[in-house]
Amino acid sequence: MKRFTSSCLIVLFLAAAAHASPVILIVRHAEKATTGDNDPDLSLAGQKRADALARILRDSQITAVFVTEFKRTQETAAPTAKATHLSPTVVPTNDLPGLVLKLRALNGNALVVGHGNTIPDLIKALGITTPVSIPDDDYSEIFVVSLGDAPQLTQLRYPF
Repeated sequence: MKRFTSSCLIVLFLAAAAHASPVILIVRHAEKATTGDNDPDLSLAGQKRADALARILRDSQITAVFVTEFKRTQETAAPTAKATHLSPTVVPTNDLPGLVLKLRALNGNALVVGHGNTIPDLIKALGITTPVSIPDDDYSEIFVVSLGDAPQLTQLRYPF
């Protein structure tokens, strides 16, 4: 039921913004494996979360997917990219200005899969003045930023 509610809210939000500015859906990468590696794959729970994200976003009219150079962001975005027949664009984690330029140039909606420590700065750079904080153990938030003259932020959760 919670998945259905999240899906409905996203679809309604995107439908309302269909004739307006692009909508940027920002999520933290899903749960990563505890391998000790600097670039771990997703854990089983993370893979399930990535699949749930793709189901939730299936009607979101996403035209672009952005990830970082790390496997965990790429693996989180993979099911959504596959479902939308898109190839993710890799933007280095430390290239926030470059990512913002790409997002502002869009004519459609986008999914950005980032990191808990970079998403607050991205949201701020997109014009949202409300501070955002992501706890270390939280992988369930979808930040929906509607770009425009006065950018707006909506926060949703997608537990699975």
